[in-house]
Amino acid sequence: MEDKELNLTDHLEELRRRLIVTALAFIAFFTVGFIYVEDIYHWFVKDLDVKLIALGPSDIIWVYFMLASVIAIAATIPIIALQIWLFVRPALRSNERKVTLSYIPALFILFVLGLSFGYFVIFPTVMNFLMGLSGEMMVANFTAEKYFRFILNMTLPFAILFELPVVVMFLTSIGIINPYFLQQIRKYAYFLLVVISVIITPPDFVSDFLVTIPLLLLYEISITLSKFVYRRRLKKLAENPEEYDLEEYQ
Repeated sequence: MEDKELNLTDHLEELRRRLIVTALAFIAFFTVGFIYVEDIYHWFVKDLDVKLIALGPSDIIWVYFMLASVIAIAATIPIIALQIWLFVRPALRSNERKVTLSYIPALFILFVLGLSFGYFVIFPTVMNFLMGLSGEMMVANFTAEKYFRFILNMTLPFAILFELPVVVMFLTSIGIINPYFLQQIRKYAYFLLVVISVIITPPDFVSDFLVTIPLLLLYEISITLSKFVYRRRLKKLAENPEEYDLEEYQ
């Protein structure tokens, strides 16, 4: 009993260290983002025909914190992934350690690709459509807080959802899921992705369609990648059966 309690204490202490490292990394990247927030701000508004409005001091500080936070989140993702890997490493087999470690760079790359897709494809499309609805009826004036919140809503969900293929590959590589399971739940996954796309986009069919199609494609790509990883795992199982638990495949 004492050994179990000691083991639990060791795990909690290890988890605390990993969380502290992650928090320190986030704070460091947040500080860097905060220092360069003015340059980031000018890059985001360089194509705007109007000057953004701040309704109060809180709007200004909110923009600073939002921009710095996005930079910090993106930069901290590899650190988070590495700390998770270091925490679970003792429970992984030697082959699983190598495979899972290779996914860490992909997490960061896909997060940035998701942000880029949301900003360069979805955001201008939805923005132009909504602006076109106003026509001659209204004069468009944007507050800085609402403008950047809109950008955040159009980009951050994609950055998170673009991680799906890597997460699926990781779970397949350690035997938690397989492509056949993903195929079985396809209709439920499709329904969930459609609901997500409707929630994160303005209430119009065009925006919903533009967001839904990429999400469904991401799911199909995830299935394809899962098949590749699953077949490779079966091949390694046949070559080195002692490294795997045979009960997983019975």
